[in-house]
Amino acid sequence: MSTPDSGQPPLHFTGEPEPPAPIKFPARKEEDGRGDALLVSLASRGDDDAFMALYRRHKNFVMNVARRFTRDESEALDVLQDTFAYLLKRLPDLRLTAKLSTFLYPAVKNIALTIRRKDRGVALTPSHDRALDSAADSPLSVDIKALIANLPEGQQEVLLLRFVDDLSLREVAAALGIPVGTVKSRLHQAIATLREDPRTRALFDLEDSG
Repeated sequence: MSTPDSGQPPLHFTGEPEPPAPIKFPARKEEDGRGDALLVSLASRGDDDAFMALYRRHKNFVMNVARRFTRDESEALDVLQDTFAYLLKRLPDLRLTAKLSTFLYPAVKNIALTIRRKDRGVALTPSHDRALDSAADSPLSVDIKALIANLPEGQQEVLLLRFVDDLSLREVAAALGIPVGTVKSRLHQAIATLREDPRTRALFDLEDSG
């Protein structure tokens, strides 16, 4: 005896059920290969992607410098926000001739010290950078940071920009608005002082400073 047709398609079992479709996560944003000057030019014409590429590329640099001057994580985050707001305002007239970090450094420094003076009512000089913690991963790290902190302010600044922030001598000069010769002199003096102490002698190679 036949059964009435239910109108539904017949079910077919073929063994193992099909696996669920894999979850697709968004691809990680790759580093933009375009130079800073091009990205600045595009961002000045309203290209939001270009501006975000600049932000991703330089936000760690800005945070490191901000921490160096504010010595406070919350204030450093304020500096980060204010620095890129300042960059956004300057974009229409900005004509970049070097890495953006050389333009950002004096802005970060001024913004950080302004925030610090406003909140604490004191004038400050730069302290050691947190990046030095990993650069001197040893029981002597506290001593090394103390030695660097005891250098004159100008020597500290060129030393950190050169070896922690990895700027070239010309980029350091551009960031500080001083001649390359002055950068070389301050760097030489700083390294000479550090080389006098066995705890830091191996960390800084004078030949690498050129």
